[in-house]
Amino acid sequence: MARLSREVVLGSRGPQGAQPRVMRGHPWVWRASIDRGLDGAVAGDYVQVIAADGEPIGIGVADPESPIAVRLWTRGRTAIDAALLDARAGRALALRDALGSSDTNAHRLVHGEGDRMPGLVVDRYDSVAVMRTDGAAAGAHAENFARALWPKLSRAGVSTFVHRVETKGQQPRLEVLRGEPPPATIDVREHGVPFIVDLAQGQKTGAFLDQRDNRRRVGALARGRRVLNLFSYAGGFSLHAALGGASHVTSVDIAARAHATAQASFRLAGVDPTANAVFVTAEVHAFLDAAKKRGETWDLVVSDPPSFAPSEKAVPRALSAYRALHRACVEVLSQGGILCAASCSSHVDAAMFMQTLDDAVLGGRELAVVELSGAGVDHPCVPAFPEGRYLKFAVLM
Repeated sequence: MARLSREVVLGSRGPQGAQPRVMRGHPWVWRASIDRGLDGAVAGDYVQVIAADGEPIGIGVADPESPIAVRLWTRGRTAIDAALLDARAGRALALRDALGSSDTNAHRLVHGEGDRMPGLVVDRYDSVAVMRTDGAAAGAHAENFARALWPKLSRAGVSTFVHRVETKGQQPRLEVLRGEPPPATIDVREHGVPFIVDLAQGQKTGAFLDQRDNRRRVGALARGRRVLNLFSYAGGFSLHAALGGASHVTSVDIAARAHATAQASFRLAGVDPTANAVFVTAEVHAFLDAAKKRGETWDLVVSDPPSFAPSEKAVPRALSAYRALHRACVEVLSQGGILCAASCSSHVDAAMFMQTLDDAVLGGRELAVVELSGAGVDHPCVPAFPEGRYLKFAVLM
């Protein structure tokens, strides 16, 4: 374990409310909030964060090259050590045991800030656990995380524990931390529905587990309806819709490889991907423009795009993008149809997202939000950390 290397002092200038915010439990200390002490720190250093008045706020992990310069792990002067990591890991896995179900074996085991383990995500796919670290600081502690987690994972039936390493400009790679080498793909179950996860080439850890309950909801809404799934990726919403009794399912994504995984999942679930289903490799806006010109409509439209706001600075542009997308969605939505609109942008809160679905945006279509949900119970959130409530899933009728 790294030793405490320095004190980082918050300034009286910079973003308003930095000290009260972190005292309430927000785990991020922005670089602009720091007055001094960060110079010379390297990613992964443990640092003591001190308020401008000298009060010790907590100990965190430094990432001096990131706008989030420190992620706090503890309060006051409580050390980050092996015992703390062991306790946090045990608590996170025990929570999943309490929330688990026998018909699902793909779920999140560690949800970063929500489990008081900032920068760390671990997803389980049956016998394989995949770790992702957010930024160089968390990455520097990958072995410490593995040491704390592996005994618990192996007792729970995990035989492979890997770190998904993502380097800009390069293909992600899986580094074996413990156990056996991972397979390229693995079959899992979600609410009893089997699907294939591409561990080698898939996005994030392989699948987007936060939409699990929302995929089941789409399945319940799909019976007898023509369904359009935009940004379909590996086809989770599409498969649930097909199994839910959709009369036809159209999946649109720009990645042909994702369609191949989706079609394999259809076959695994006993659904013919060539019967009452079509997989279109296209840019979504171009597809919607062409469908509008043809006069083609669907009874249920699902829109689950990638994040449009990677930073707070990008929010105005992101809101414009959501408005344009949602307007295009209702232009191919049949009368009496259902729109399911999602956002995974943490900088766009629920109130902002609703503004991209109002009557003016939707061209006067009188739709009402009947449901607004987020991620599943295996994605907990710290109350003072609104960024953790990143996922919005709205059902409009």
